[in-house]
Amino acid sequence: MFAATTNHSARRLVVVGMLVLAFLVGALLAAGPSDGARLPTTHVVRQGETLWGIAESTYGGDPRPHVESIMHRNSLADATIQPGETLVLP
Repeated sequence: MFAATTNHSARRLVVVGMLVLAFLVGALLAAGPSDGARLPTTHVVRQGETLWGIAESTYGGDPRPHVESIMHRNSLADATIQPGETLVLP
């Protein structure tokens, strides 16, 4: 009787371990890279470009938070940029 209980407990432990492992693997596969993982790059402003357009084409989605982060990273007082200016894109 003791041997049957031990075998059942071992199986239960293996099943629980496999479920935990499956959950962790699933969580890792579902997680994508965050904006924080992005390495900074530079962008030379071309004629007619705006911070809004640069943020929209570089990051996608809502450009507002990206415009703010570009302004902050480059110590810009406002969103005015000039052709030839080099921006660091966080």
